[in-house]
Amino acid sequence: MEILGATLRVCVDDLEAAVPFYERLAGGTALRFERGGVQVAAVGCFLLMSGPKAELEVLRKVAATIAVTDVEEARKVLSEMGAHIVAGPVPTPVGRNLIAMHPDGAIYEYADRKA
Repeated sequence: MEILGATLRVCVDDLEAAVPFYERLAGGTALRFERGGVQVAAVGCFLLMSGPKAELEVLRKVAATIAVTDVEEARKVLSEMGAHIVAGPVPTPVGRNLIAMHPDGAIYEYADRKA
């Protein structure tokens, strides 16, 4: 499994107010989408999320998003190493993802850009 990088997950109360700051900080334009009632803006290494409190409580449990070349390969490797696959792999607006709990209890999203 090849890890390409990581994205920091940031839950914000007001996405519209937060996006300009992060666009300027990261030097780019946010890619926006909505998933499960949560508004999302991806800009640079930041994934900003805003939405219903109950949804954000779940999202806050995921420490980071880790980009990989292939989520299916990540699932296999993680399972072999003792991680628990909580959800996925499932399609997303930009590829596929899964949620895994590492043996130490840390929870991460693994994502690829394959359709």
